[in-house]
Amino acid sequence: MQRAAGLVLGLRAGCCPRPRGWSSAAEAAGAVLKLRPERNGREWVLTPESMNPLVKAVEYAVRGPILLKAGEIEMELQRGIKKPFTEVIKANIGDAHAMGQQPITFLRQVVALCTYPNLLDSPSFPEDAKNRARRILKACGGNSLGAYSASQGVSCIREDVATYIERRDGGVPTDPDNIYLTTGASDGISTVLKLLVSGGGKSRTGILIPIPQYPLYSALISELAAVQVNYYLDEENCWALDVNELRRAVTKAKEYCNPKVLCIINPGNPTGQVQSRKCIEEVIHFAWEEKLFLLADEVYQDNVYAKDCQFHSFKKVLYEMGPDYSSNVELASFHSTSKGYMGECGYRGGYMEMINLHPEIKGQLVKMLSVRLCPPVSGQAAMDIVVNPPVPTEESYEQFIREKEFVLSNLAQKAKLTEDLFNQVPGIHCNPLQGAMYAFPRIFIPTKAIEAAKAHKMAPDMFYCMKLLEETGICVVPGSGFGQREGTYHLRMTILPPVEKLKIVLEKLKDFHIKFLEKYA
Repeated sequence: MQRAAGLVLGLRAGCCPRPRGWSSAAEAAGAVLKLRPERNGREWVLTPESMNPLVKAVEYAVRGPILLKAGEIEMELQRGIKKPFTEVIKANIGDAHAMGQQPITFLRQVVALCTYPNLLDSPSFPEDAKNRARRILKACGGNSLGAYSASQGVSCIREDVATYIERRDGGVPTDPDNIYLTTGASDGISTVLKLLVSGGGKSRTGILIPIPQYPLYSALISELAAVQVNYYLDEENCWALDVNELRRAVTKAKEYCNPKVLCIINPGNPTGQVQSRKCIEEVIHFAWEEKLFLLADEVYQDNVYAKDCQFHSFKKVLYEMGPDYSSNVELASFHSTSKGYMGECGYRGGYMEMINLHPEIKGQLVKMLSVRLCPPVSGQAAMDIVVNPPVPTEESYEQFIREKEFVLSNLAQKAKLTEDLFNQVPGIHCNPLQGAMYAFPRIFIPTKAIEAAKAHKMAPDMFYCMKLLEETGICVVPGSGFGQREGTYHLRMTILPPVEKLKIVLEKLKDFHIKFLEKYA
């Protein structure tokens, strides 16, 4: 058993060599089981054959086979094995602080004060940070961040979220009772989809997701045994959302399921597009017309870089379209501490706002949230600072604004740099990075490389990304992990590395791509 455990740990750490043919993390896990010796006596209760098949069907490309291989290479570098590079650069995930982004001082000050209230006596902390910490602690059981909160979240933080949304949306009314604090946005999205999925056969819930999509959605759909309904973003038009494509997808889906949910990611991940107000109006009208429940993933709402683009929340547009829409269209919208200018992924803070929810469903939602007791209270405190930052009359305001604007202007610079450098490479095309934190360039893969990928039982862009990792140490994610039109190939990489390192990454990628084209010409 010790040997078996060691093999599992070895795979997680990246010590065990992995056959090139593995196409998924699920297959990797299955292979580890096959490496184990037969047990004497009692057989396993849980085996690949007896496990939940819905879990086996789940795929999550962002932390899939590419990351496993990156871990193996890192271990080899640590053991002194020579490579044509000295480090693995993980550009596969939007983890800002892991890429060197500095935390926002005020946010960390308030969370520190909440975590260790003795610091409230310290002259090293500004009074505005102390005031926020005292208010949050007063609303916590026993005045401690270590106490469970209400399942819906700390009341004063939900009030601050409601005030933030009203301010963001120009006075559109927001009820704190419609706010639910969550463990990152992912937790909220998962909870809402659990409520929405029902039926069997042709009445099974269909969930419309954009292609390309963030793999959380396809993973949850597999886990819930719902029906994935793809609608394609228009790559030739900067990944725009076309309502005619939504209509095509829904009409086709009605033949085999009950399309009930429409998921929107704005700004887009992995594609980085920012939806126009006109587009949002059309989407809302379509949801109203087709009786669809809208999910608006708006975690990148602070990450808008293109000068001709502006973030419009679905909540604001919904209300401005009038009572026929604002009183009828069911909407769940999501935000998070993990993105924006904060990059506080580890705190797992987030919120969702639910609009026009059936009163009895509201009770069911609270019941579900009660099962997991409450989201991390430290993450709730971090979320509070996102929605309740320093104001101009407070002492921390100037430093806060300076740090926030530095992060966002730096990201805007890197978005333009990435777009420009990719478009200088023969066989690569990158749409403008209007928002979010990623580039999703289209890559040309020659026929011989496609045949080589088939021989390795890999998707062509997985083959490309594996070669890129092995030859340069750059870890990116193949477009097939997000979905793409048949016959097209992409990769997703984050723009978060520091500017100088990002230039190195892009230069290495350029050199690799040119050599790749020559090799497989």
